[in-house]
Amino acid sequence: MKYVSGPYFEPDFDPLLDRFGTPGVVVDNETREDCTLVKVDSVNRDGVLLEMVQLLTDLDLVISKSYISSDGGWLMDVFHVTDQTGRKLTDPSLPEFIQRALVPFHRAGNGPSPRFTTCLGNVVGPGGPDVSDCAALEFTVHDRPGLLSSITSVLVDNGCHVESGQAWTHNGRAAGVLYVTATADGAALHPSRWARIERLVNAVVDARENVTGERHWVRVSEPVQGRVHTERRLHQLMHDDRDYESGPAPTPVDEELFSMGDKAATARTARRAETRVSIDSWEERGYAVVKMTSRDRPRLLFDTVCALTDMHYVVFHATVGSQGALAIQEYYIRHKDGRTVDSNAERQKVSRCLVAAVERRATHGMRVEVRAADRSGLLSDFTRVLREHGLSLLRVELKRHKDEAVGIFYLVTDTGGEVRTEAVRAVQARVAEMDVSLDIVKEAPGWPPVRKTSVPAPPAAGQQQAQQRPRPSLGSLLWSHLGKLSNNFSYIRS
Repeated sequence: MKYVSGPYFEPDFDPLLDRFGTPGVVVDNETREDCTLVKVDSVNRDGVLLEMVQLLTDLDLVISKSYISSDGGWLMDVFHVTDQTGRKLTDPSLPEFIQRALVPFHRAGNGPSPRFTTCLGNVVGPGGPDVSDCAALEFTVHDRPGLLSSITSVLVDNGCHVESGQAWTHNGRAAGVLYVTATADGAALHPSRWARIERLVNAVVDARENVTGERHWVRVSEPVQGRVHTERRLHQLMHDDRDYESGPAPTPVDEELFSMGDKAATARTARRAETRVSIDSWEERGYAVVKMTSRDRPRLLFDTVCALTDMHYVVFHATVGSQGALAIQEYYIRHKDGRTVDSNAERQKVSRCLVAAVERRATHGMRVEVRAADRSGLLSDFTRVLREHGLSLLRVELKRHKDEAVGIFYLVTDTGGEVRTEAVRAVQARVAEMDVSLDIVKEAPGWPPVRKTSVPAPPAAGQQQAQQRPRPSLGSLLWSHLGKLSNNFSYIRS
């Protein structure tokens, strides 16, 4: 089924200012045979680009290309999207849902807020995962084997239940957000217990950290409406924890990849897994120009925009796409205070932060999916079994579907090595006795797990100077890349 839907507006009379600020959303299935175009135009406001990318990501959509332009107080963004199976979007309720989700001041009294069920069965909007009644346990700490097992044991011992949450590791650091209730039925945790739980979890972490002198941070926050998106919060926690500081400086991009039609150079670079970043100043236009290449993967655009937003940079123009396994991104940015990325130190910091944002979610380790009837202590029991079998966690995603607990775990050995299938089979047999099912998840075709490699040092100052080229006009740069992306690029998974 093909359709083209124009902008949706409330049928009742709207005040002029409300209407002027209402984004226009067009879902176009006619222009392209291989994807749907989602076009958004609206008054520009702080954070709206991240909201759009976050919304499309939460809808389980694959963003293959993005053209972003938001100069002059107005934004016009185009996203090439499909569902997770590669099909066009055919639900006629999608334009209204996207539009209403992007209006933060949507008035009450216009009927119930919409919700949308994605192609993977996830519910976005009312009726979807709700953590507003949960206390949130947040932590950043030096990563070590058995960390999550130790933390969840404290929660179980104090009669707490983990409703959902996520944890990431990167550069020897770990960050997590766990949503906690008093029971598996979702009963709220009494405020009198927040401080005690925070103190006990902090003590468990501190017992290790006093030996190494490593920094750590633990906080239990009260239930609130409108929490920060969990993955956005993880980016913030790891950025505040300065996980981007360790390791060598990022390698500059191969400039040949940003010239039209250089597919041979793209093929050569696609074989290298490291993320590369270059930042130049365009003084005549007042932009910093950020160029990035990396291995393409799901949610890449979301992670990059999170990093730029959290560093208080505004994206004015961008072109994003991929060739084969290589993702290519280019952003024209300014800081909120109007300056560009002026100093070498600032360029290094921004480059490192962007690389960290990409690599926090890098696909490596053995991925397993765990399902069981939800109950108190389930996460603690499962992570204890992993610990007893010499396995450590790289990344964790926990959620609840009706009365079933679902977890995705990325596993390595305690020494950081590859997990043997025999070890997982042993864990599988052990947890089966607890009525827990465990399946090894095969990666999608074209998405083999990769190990992060060390990033080579950047070229010497003289070499960098030799790579500089005269800066063309904004139109020739931006729009030539739009044409290039339209003609040559395929999917960027976001």
